[in-house]
Amino acid sequence: MQTTLTLERASFTLKRFPIRRNEPLQAWDAADQLVLNHLADQIDCSELRVLIINDQFGALSVCLSKTQVSMLSDSYIAQQATLANLALNNLTPVKMINSTEQLSGQYDLVIIKVQKSLAQLEDQLHKLRQHLHSDSQIIGCAMVKMIHTSTLSLFEKIIGPTKTSLAKKKARLIFSRYDSELSVVANPYPQSYLLEQSGLQILNHANVFSRAKLDIGCRYFIEHLPSSKEAIDIIDLGCGNGIVGIIAAQRNPQAQIHFYDESHMAVASAKFNYQQAFTNKCQATFQVTDCLGDREKASADLILNNPPFHQQNAIGDFIAWQMFSQSFQVLKTQGELWVIGNRHLDYQNKLKKIFGNVQQVVSNKKFVILKSIKE
Repeated sequence: MQTTLTLERASFTLKRFPIRRNEPLQAWDAADQLVLNHLADQIDCSELRVLIINDQFGALSVCLSKTQVSMLSDSYIAQQATLANLALNNLTPVKMINSTEQLSGQYDLVIIKVQKSLAQLEDQLHKLRQHLHSDSQIIGCAMVKMIHTSTLSLFEKIIGPTKTSLAKKKARLIFSRYDSELSVVANPYPQSYLLEQSGLQILNHANVFSRAKLDIGCRYFIEHLPSSKEAIDIIDLGCGNGIVGIIAAQRNPQAQIHFYDESHMAVASAKFNYQQAFTNKCQATFQVTDCLGDREKASADLILNNPPFHQQNAIGDFIAWQMFSQSFQVLKTQGELWVIGNRHLDYQNKLKKIFGNVQQVVSNKKFVILKSIKE
């Protein structure tokens, strides 16, 4: 796949992360190119304080790195990809801000790579509004399929008057003007719901999967989580709001639970929920990283995993492969990986190739729970 992003006045080498052999996808899209070409033609960014939100692999940050730029992201992978691509182009790092941190000062130019989640966008616009001034320029960019009436409505209700550009190569820009007199309701995030199985109020930041209620896959998984006196170290891999790890802790009170996710908001939610559930129990760790990061090999007894089947807008099984492969390395001998997935995803064959064995724990019409043992 092409790795050189060519613009009207410059070109840059960019790679997607995590690195895969024969990567079929490039690290930017037409929306990145459209907004970068617009800036080159219309706006002198050299003296502006710039904020880039949701840069996926660093295309925007790399191309604007010689300005006073900061990058706000909920994704650890996006942050690491950006830093790696800056280094690949011999550019200095930009300031990184994760989604749970506060913004500071005012921004002259804000570029928002609009994502699928309207809740995430709503939360970001609320937090951004406090850091704008009368001359701030707010530009959203996305592929046309990502921009809906509801998307534009959020800009209108939270920032001010909003219009769009003409579409080009199936991409479009959103231009929003800050209205200091606009009456704006309070930010509704984070939200919470009652987990009936435990009586806990589960807090969810805006970008957490299934933030409004317990999704049916997770419900099915926690109904069948194992209890074992031998499980001393348990990992909730791709933890989201931490429900799986919390229920595992209740069933395995002797164990230390480790929560891993690449979303800052997910790990923050999991940490809060765990501390609410176990006010006198501190046997847990929380880490924002790519899959299992630098976790020590042969160090876990049990890994619980509900793998995502997409990375941002790209659908595929590569994240599941990475999670399963790393789990094999991290498990102790006779350690177990428990996985839930939709029946059609064919995780059985993947697990058997990696572990040499796979057992079906239970299934229904929609989901299957599988177990593989490191022998």
